[in-house]
Amino acid sequence: MKKIILLIAVLITSINYAQVEDALVFLEAKDPAVVSAALANPITILTQEAIDRKQAHNTPIDARDVPLNETQKAQINAATGITVLAKSKWLNAVYVRGNQNNINSLLNLPFVIDIEFADKSLNRTTSGRQFTNDKFEVENESQSRVIYNYGTATNQTEMIAADYLHENDFIGDNITVAFMDNGYPGVLTNPAYANLRNEGRLLGYYDFAARVENPNGNGSHGAVTFSDAAGFLDGQFVGTAPGASYYLYITEDSDESPAEEAYWVEALERADSLGVYVTNTSLGYQDFDNPAFDHTYQDLDGQTTIAARGANAAFDKGMINVTSAGNDGYPGSFGYVATPGDAPGSFTIGSVNSSGDPSGFSSYGPTVDGRIKPDVVAQGTNAAVVDQYGNVTTSNGTSFSSPIIAGAVASLWSAVPNLSNEVITQAIRESASRYNNPTDKMGYGIPNFEEALDALLLLSVEEQLQDTQFALYPNPVSSFINISFPKNADSAEFSMFNVLGEKILQTNITNLRNSIDVSGLPSGMYICSITSNNKTTSYKIIKK
Repeated sequence: MKKIILLIAVLITSINYAQVEDALVFLEAKDPAVVSAALANPITILTQEAIDRKQAHNTPIDARDVPLNETQKAQINAATGITVLAKSKWLNAVYVRGNQNNINSLLNLPFVIDIEFADKSLNRTTSGRQFTNDKFEVENESQSRVIYNYGTATNQTEMIAADYLHENDFIGDNITVAFMDNGYPGVLTNPAYANLRNEGRLLGYYDFAARVENPNGNGSHGAVTFSDAAGFLDGQFVGTAPGASYYLYITEDSDESPAEEAYWVEALERADSLGVYVTNTSLGYQDFDNPAFDHTYQDLDGQTTIAARGANAAFDKGMINVTSAGNDGYPGSFGYVATPGDAPGSFTIGSVNSSGDPSGFSSYGPTVDGRIKPDVVAQGTNAAVVDQYGNVTTSNGTSFSSPIIAGAVASLWSAVPNLSNEVITQAIRESASRYNNPTDKMGYGIPNFEEALDALLLLSVEEQLQDTQFALYPNPVSSFINISFPKNADSAEFSMFNVLGEKILQTNITNLRNSIDVSGLPSGMYICSITSNNKTTSYKIIKK
């Protein structure tokens, strides 16, 4: 009799489990009047820090920044059998849980325009199953408890020349970083973060899964990854961005489901609205508790998953999203970089050992559409970390190579805050050891932040000159000379002289009328002058 009861219980559990589905529910376009009002007064939807960052990098503030319709979200949450777990203003969607019929019934709501089930068989044909793994398996292996001196922590810093940034006082000042992970127990007492707390640089924390303002979460993984960027123990350990400010977000739930991707996107949106420059994600998603939700390699094209779409939107909004490649590189494992590391909008980090050789566990590329991933690598084998109790130890995983790079990115960006996320990330790639010969395991290789800084400082000076000076192009010229205007000028007088000093052309130019036809002039050298705001600048032009 007991066996029969157990069998019935198992059957009921299986039936109920099969009925539970997750889905993205997409809403109609946001009300144009609401959008117009918000964009006319963006401080109502973004902090001043976020507005300043976007303006500094010419990042547009648009309808995606406007919150989704909370009334519509509430109606969905009130629908029979439906629970709203997360929301995304960028995707204009809510992530829900319920049975298939109840979710499909949401299409009867006039403002629901589409539904995308996490179980891909309900949307389109999908392929085989990968077994669910503990995403923290490598990191949770037994760890050394030996107290390391600063020299051990220095290897992972010197490998990427982040120490050069620190020596030049670029330590992440005035750069805000957000971490997304499973929990940060001890962060309010850990001595490694005493400076952070005392200087008011721990700006806040939030658990998006539990919907509470608490840093503890449901694990200590985040407490350890955080140390590689923010930790500081005098004489023992220094993270790669010891002067940055931080938000800590929990996006992991007790279950493995795409809801975690939705929480993660929501955290990205919060980060963007608060003016965050850099995010670190030592997480990846490929297989779930419900096998119907799994991502196949074909899904990892950088555009399909919830997380990839969020990462791309976040990069478009001006942030650099540093993401671990994953620990599936061993034979027999999934192998490839998981999402959101597959996204073009993620700056994806693989792992090497202390000698710079690829770590066996590090997930590899390319993406299914042939893009290089990971982007770069850093030390993730025996990486120095500070645990939740303040002990300096070591751990393994791309979970640690990622924040090592994230902190270095923050320190680098603090040197050239006027440059955009796209320019910063490309400079880091070009500084890397394998930029001209990338591999599936190492991407573009080990970056050199000294070289990246030198390149960016030169570029920053050039951009500042462009802000204050006129520029003529092309040179040499065949037909038309184009003139780019600095920020402080709307009009100017343009003159052109031959080598004898004779004026052969004079005209007024503006931002809109800034092209001069010289096709009729003989080949040779000419002197041009531009006068604006009582200042005259001369240029040498070669006519072909």
